[in-house]
Amino acid sequence: MSAPAAQIGVTGLAVMGRNLARNLARHGYTVAVHNRSNSRTESLVAEHGDEGTFVPSASTEDFVASLERPRKIIVMVKAGAATDAVIEELVPLLDEGDIVIDAGNAHFPDTRRREAALKAKGLHFVGSGVSGGEEGALNGPSIMPGGSRESYEVLGPILEDISAKVDGVPCCTYVGPDGAGHFVKMVHNGIEYADMQLIAEAYDLLKQGLGASAAEIADIFRTWNEGDLESFLIEITAEVLSQVDAETGQAFVDVVLDQAEQKGTGRWTVQNALDLGVPITGIAEATFARALSGSVPQRTAARGTLPAHVAPLDVPDREAFIEDVRLALYASKVVAYSQGFDQIAAASAENGWDIDRGAMARIWRGGCIIRARFLNRITEAYERDADLPLLLADEYFTGAVGNGVPAWRRVVAHAALAGVPTPAFASSLAYYDAVRAERLPAALIQAQRDFFGAHTYRRTDREGTFHTEWSGDRAEHEA
Repeated sequence: MSAPAAQIGVTGLAVMGRNLARNLARHGYTVAVHNRSNSRTESLVAEHGDEGTFVPSASTEDFVASLERPRKIIVMVKAGAATDAVIEELVPLLDEGDIVIDAGNAHFPDTRRREAALKAKGLHFVGSGVSGGEEGALNGPSIMPGGSRESYEVLGPILEDISAKVDGVPCCTYVGPDGAGHFVKMVHNGIEYADMQLIAEAYDLLKQGLGASAAEIADIFRTWNEGDLESFLIEITAEVLSQVDAETGQAFVDVVLDQAEQKGTGRWTVQNALDLGVPITGIAEATFARALSGSVPQRTAARGTLPAHVAPLDVPDREAFIEDVRLALYASKVVAYSQGFDQIAAASAENGWDIDRGAMARIWRGGCIIRARFLNRITEAYERDADLPLLLADEYFTGAVGNGVPAWRRVVAHAALAGVPTPAFASSLAYYDAVRAERLPAALIQAQRDFFGAHTYRRTDREGTFHTEWSGDRAEHEA
């Protein structure tokens, strides 16, 4: 008896690939599975073969041959050269109309390059963001596929089937052409950086302001998770802070080295925002905060050497301080999301992707790392106005954030006076004040640029572009 033709294949069976294959099998799909090291393929079938129908292959040739046409192949290997190597091995074995899906954390320019190269060969290439970690991959992730609409017509029903569901709605939708899916996943990860940094700053303020133990702060986060801040990250923060180290008996968080690592998606997000000219200050500060945490020589040189001149973080009213930090956290989180959606809009316009920001908020409501209650509010904001120029200017968020501004200011001010670093809180508040300002000091900067570089300027009182002869008679003329 020959093996049944597989409806979809997964090559690369580390944790994420393994769990995606199991998720597909659990949903009734016949899944071809392959790994460069065949022992992983064998262990998957041996341990989880009862979850559905798997068609294992030891070679790439057999793997491709086991798939029905048009072939649908998910590649789950390390981003970069490893992905290119797998694609190069697959392409000669494929036929026109077959679909290759890169579900890893690829940089979107690589996805654009790969999509163009495979399109020239009559093949579809889908760069798909997948968020939710290993648990999401198994039980339902948020999925962000790009590529051609034609490929989504074939692939979309399967991806929507295995994705997370919120109110019966799949956390998966077509994002846009070529690299759009991986771009949106990159920005998702950038927002995730900001979200995590803001939560860490809130924890630090509660610890230093209240002298509270990790377990006590865990209880605060649990309470917060019952309101507007309800989210996966707030939930797991309470779990982490509750953990006790078995070896020392101390709070687990207190024995973890204070150096946060990163895999690069945050840096990519910031680099791209600079290219687009989009201010994503909260995401940038969160990314730099991770870099600073790992700057060991600099931190060693500064510790105990740089004068602080700090005032005590005086907290006369415990409950009022906790509420101030909660409000500041919520407002800062909204800023990070607002900036991320601005970046998506700018990239979409530049690349002709036509990304629906409301749909992105909708598919982030479940399965993914940044899933949160207030994503419903973001979805509603873009349903009210799909071209909303600033999420903060939506009527709901204007009120929700505005109510917390006094607390936000108190938190940032007290932190600065006490020498508690809050780069993401502070930069988010500075952005809020800058974007709402009637007039910015950028006028002086542009005047300086004209002085030393003849870069010209525009005036508030009439149309046109002007230059002043600074080294001559200082006469103004139209440029």
